[in-house]
Amino acid sequence: MKSRPRIGEVGELAIPTDMKHVVEFHGDGMPAVVSTPNIIQFLERTARHTLAPHLEADERSVGLEIDIRHLAPTPVGQTIHCTARVISVDGSKGQFQIEARDAHEVIVRGLHKRAIIRTESFSRRLKAKTG
Repeated sequence: MKSRPRIGEVGELAIPTDMKHVVEFHGDGMPAVVSTPNIIQFLERTARHTLAPHLEADERSVGLEIDIRHLAPTPVGQTIHCTARVISVDGSKGQFQIEARDAHEVIVRGLHKRAIIRTESFSRRLKAKTG
């Protein structure tokens, strides 16, 4: 890492949603709402963007753990506003308090941990699994 993220540092992204973000079982009375896996992806992206300015050119951050509560549905077509707040940094690991909101309310809250990896060693490890 070229710099250490500071506790309390916040990253934010606003992500418009469309039909590619909908739950796969919509229809037959089930409204088109944004799926939990897509909201998790948005939150991970927000945390990754928060860490990015602190990384060397050959480093990336990868998700280690996520613990969320999905509190409310969001209709497809709304923008989801995601926040990732750094709450701890321990060596190459960072923990975030994460939250997603739609135009009306908080829809997801939770915690997320990420690890800083070097792309070369990560690629070697992956290659060893593929032969």
